[in-house]
Amino acid sequence: MEQFAAQRPEFSESLFLSRKQFWLLLATAAVSSSCGLAAELLLGTLASYLVGNQALAYGVAVGGFLAAMGIGSYLSQFIFAQGDRTQQHHYLLTNFLKVELLIAPLTALLPLGLFALFVAGGPVWIGLGVATLLLGMLAGMEVPLLTRLVELDQDLRNAIAQVLAWDYVGALVGSLAFPAILLPTVGLFPAAALIGALPAGMVFILGNNFPQMKHWRRWGGLVGIGLCAFSLVALPLGNRLEDNLYGAPIMLRTQSAYQRIVVTRQAKDVRLFLDGDLQLSTWDEYRYHEALIHPAMSANPDRHRIMLLGAGDGMALREILKWPEVEQVLVIELDPSVVNLAQRYPALVEANQAAFSDPRVQIIHGDAFKFVSQLSEQDHDKFDVIVADFPDPDQAVIAKLYSKGFYQQIQQQLADQGIFVTQASSPFFAPKVFACIAETLKTANLTTAPYMVSVPSFGPWGFVMASHRPVDTDALELPVSTQFLTSSLMHKLFTLPKDIQVNTVKVNRLANPIIVKYQSDPRWAWYN
Repeated sequence: MEQFAAQRPEFSESLFLSRKQFWLLLATAAVSSSCGLAAELLLGTLASYLVGNQALAYGVAVGGFLAAMGIGSYLSQFIFAQGDRTQQHHYLLTNFLKVELLIAPLTALLPLGLFALFVAGGPVWIGLGVATLLLGMLAGMEVPLLTRLVELDQDLRNAIAQVLAWDYVGALVGSLAFPAILLPTVGLFPAAALIGALPAGMVFILGNNFPQMKHWRRWGGLVGIGLCAFSLVALPLGNRLEDNLYGAPIMLRTQSAYQRIVVTRQAKDVRLFLDGDLQLSTWDEYRYHEALIHPAMSANPDRHRIMLLGAGDGMALREILKWPEVEQVLVIELDPSVVNLAQRYPALVEANQAAFSDPRVQIIHGDAFKFVSQLSEQDHDKFDVIVADFPDPDQAVIAKLYSKGFYQQIQQQLADQGIFVTQASSPFFAPKVFACIAETLKTANLTTAPYMVSVPSFGPWGFVMASHRPVDTDALELPVSTQFLTSSLMHKLFTLPKDIQVNTVKVNRLANPIIVKYQSDPRWAWYN
């Protein structure tokens, strides 16, 4: 730094940043970028949880944030520093600290406000737009102001290179820290408060190291400590708001690395929700799971080796284990938290009859899409029955599990007489999804047998059974105990009403997840 000062004799030495101050400004650039990107991901995660459409939610949150950053960057030019370099330095640094002190509480409070707006039935998309606009504009001012600060000490080229380099490093840290550490560890709203505390902490640190900014460290310290304290109450506040979303008392709630898990209980009815979507009600889940499992199990007399994809709640597994011929069930579930809940929460253990404790069951935690692809590369015994109990395909990341490519991999894992069955959304509320799944399975060289059942909690619900050769559904038998299905009723499930039959649908492909569009059918608005 001394050598650099010697090369610029026209400036007083007191105008130049010390080495420590210089590196602190670069570290601030990294922290600012890390917090900004974490805030983007946080808003996208919250929006996808609230509105369900993950692609659109992230598109609005991240795209809107970036656009707002552009506006903020443009507006930063009007923060015009006059006077000599000492005055310019003081003015720019003061305004930068003001921006940081504004970002800090807004990052903590806006997500909670957006959630409150959703609970109150307000315009969530408008609220999301306002939140991204405010945070994005302020975040967009940070890099230009820091660059101009560093430029007072170095030439413009070096200033831009240094600030942007640290900015990008910070972005990487923020993009990894939020989903991998903050979200699963402390939850959404406490994470927002802790993210907001970081800019305030940097104000405190800069105030300690720039003598002319000492009076700002008090504000930085107060805001930072206040937000850390707020992180302790943010979770109870969020929980109180969340309580209003469910029609029954919440018995358990947790945030896993993949989703929000909520269990409610009203009298004897225990309900499991994932990201706000109902997964099962112990009041009537047996209708769904008996219909999912028993037609497929009955269709193949050689039902020894079974693969269950998803269904981490254990209810489908319970039905599979009723068949005495079963020797092995391989369960592939992405989220260990769901399986852990099904193994430990008493009401769910009672409902699934402690299915996971059966020695015939092997659990593998991982992405079913990747796992099935890896199986195709291995030499192993094929499966007699494969069951897919995935969430509805309302997001592109889930749509791949209903794609032609995935079904081709499934087809390769089926034994000669093997049966594949998948849940297929609601034939009435999303008839094109129902038809699309059947059509996509046909293109994977499988014959299909779609069917449906009525589940009070869900309404009409569809399934598609597929195999290498046609299945005689009239010959299906039911030698195991059930609460709902009978042999004669099982045969009738395959007789579909006229008003759900769709003749023209596209095949769902990895490169064109058309099923996501089909899942957003406006008929869903009819169902409360």
